[in-house]
Amino acid sequence: MNLTEQLRKQYPAGVAYTVPEANQTLPEVLFATAARYPNRTALDFLGSTLTYAQLARKVRQAARVFTRSGVRRGDRVGITLPNCPQHVIAVFGALTIGAIVVETNPLAPKAELSRQLRDAGCDVLVIWENSLKSIDIESVVPHHVFTVDLTKALPIGPRILINMPIAVAKRKKAQMSAKTPKWTKDFDASVNNVAPLRSAPVAQLEDTAVLMHTGGTTGVPKASMLTHRSIVSNMLQSRAWVTPLRDGSEVFYLVLPLFHAYGFTIVMCSGILLSATLALFPKFDVEMVLDAQKRLPCTFFVGVAPMFSRLLAKAAEKNADLSSIQFTLSGAMPLSKELATQWEKATGGYMIEGYGMTESSPVAVGSPLSAARRPGTLGLPFPSTQVRIADQDNLDVDVPEGEVGELLIRGPQVFKGYWNNPEETEGAFHNGWLRTGDLVRVEDGFIVMSDRKKELIISGGFNIFPSQVEDAVRGMPGVDDVAVVGLPEAQRGEEVVAALILEAGATVTLEDVRKWAEKSLAHYALPRRIVVMSELPRSQIGKVMRRKVREYLEDAGEKLDFPSQDLVEQIREGATVASTELKALSGRLESQTKEAAGRLRERVENLTSPSSPEEPKPEATEKPTETNRD
Repeated sequence: MNLTEQLRKQYPAGVAYTVPEANQTLPEVLFATAARYPNRTALDFLGSTLTYAQLARKVRQAARVFTRSGVRRGDRVGITLPNCPQHVIAVFGALTIGAIVVETNPLAPKAELSRQLRDAGCDVLVIWENSLKSIDIESVVPHHVFTVDLTKALPIGPRILINMPIAVAKRKKAQMSAKTPKWTKDFDASVNNVAPLRSAPVAQLEDTAVLMHTGGTTGVPKASMLTHRSIVSNMLQSRAWVTPLRDGSEVFYLVLPLFHAYGFTIVMCSGILLSATLALFPKFDVEMVLDAQKRLPCTFFVGVAPMFSRLLAKAAEKNADLSSIQFTLSGAMPLSKELATQWEKATGGYMIEGYGMTESSPVAVGSPLSAARRPGTLGLPFPSTQVRIADQDNLDVDVPEGEVGELLIRGPQVFKGYWNNPEETEGAFHNGWLRTGDLVRVEDGFIVMSDRKKELIISGGFNIFPSQVEDAVRGMPGVDDVAVVGLPEAQRGEEVVAALILEAGATVTLEDVRKWAEKSLAHYALPRRIVVMSELPRSQIGKVMRRKVREYLEDAGEKLDFPSQDLVEQIREGATVASTELKALSGRLESQTKEAAGRLRERVENLTSPSSPEEPKPEATEKPTETNRD
């Protein structure tokens, strides 16, 4: 029995081992849903809505706009937008004519955003007005640029208010829109002024649908080619995993950005497959989410751990009702048992975890939706997904159960490769298996994360997993959060460094941290240096980026010449020796001083006592000197 078969024994009742093969492209999924539920609300943007019939019409109008702009099957359409109706319309408009969508972060640095669009060779760009200044347009050179004003998607009331000539309205409007050059075109106006495109070249399932950029946690972000088949397969797998979800009845909250695979596939695309209402949020804002919860209660929420913590705190403060949220999926980072318990208590629903990567469209492994779920574990392979845990030094060999190895994945959701990067593509696979770069083990029938292979710390010949050190330190009183990295050190190769965020008013020393962590860590894994930071660098979805932490500390070390812990210990040892010697010297001086004082006292006493026959008698007129013995 192989590992996949062994792990499937933990599947909840009713979850199939496999799912049907994908037989529809993404636009075909949308149009099929619009045919089934034409009058159901498809999109809700802060109270402004579109039905599925209206959405399908606008998608076909956008398809005509792109066709008139010269876009053909296989051409790239760049989309640089926050979550908004125009984003969904642009995505499916491009996919309808067989184009490839290039998803980018509208808040990315200028150099990164320009490079991504340039490398993809975008023929057309649909961009948020406020992001246009973040692009080196001369290097990107799209044939057509369509801009989006977010205020146009607002409900009529807020739209009127935000256009009023008062200071607060002007500030709000400036956050959602900006002036644009005359050579750009208004996306909404362009879409509204054309007839829907009724026929178009149909993309094939193996065609690339989206270029989704990796998070860049190990280097320069790469563009993953996700096909129609891989994305639709992951949609089918997700639906099979959460079996109680009902067609035409759910409300999905889209708080994760659409340029992230979780938001794109698991929320937007899976929501459309289920004929769900998608509540779109331009950014994650606790107040905004809780306001929407009153108006349009959520049933399925996908997010990351920091979001849940903030929502719980604010909901408790405002006595907000979260009981409509029946199913919650947490991803991208570990979920603590305490947080999962608190969330389930507040909602009354299930909270499970999903593991994956952009290259797996994204989910490959997840916690079961049953009493057997175990927060903090990766879980079990999704239906139609095979897994192996391979020896790091020989990927053809599987490690024994319980031992750590690299997780390999094979399934229909796996990506096609990296755009224009055959070398990286070749390195991503081993004999047809996707290499995750994550070190895992099987524990009590579940896959458990050990760490990222590329973030493994090797110190003095020992392999140290940053996440294990973080888990040990995170529960320490006074510590709010922690990121652990390895930094170069002459004798050990690398040393363990803990970057700490402290609670207000707290003070923590290295000795405190080591004493606390040694309860659960081997001595060689204890931090040898701590650095207190005001905040930890995070990705757009809130995941701590260890690479950025390491770069910051390396840079700070060069500027400040931070000593290694070895040197610190040598200094401390030297100080201890010096202190001992000083005490000894002090003792000798004290002894010598007492001896000298005794002799002086003796001499004075001699002066005040009767004269000895051997000494001359003082003059009668001269009084003896008195010495203060105190």
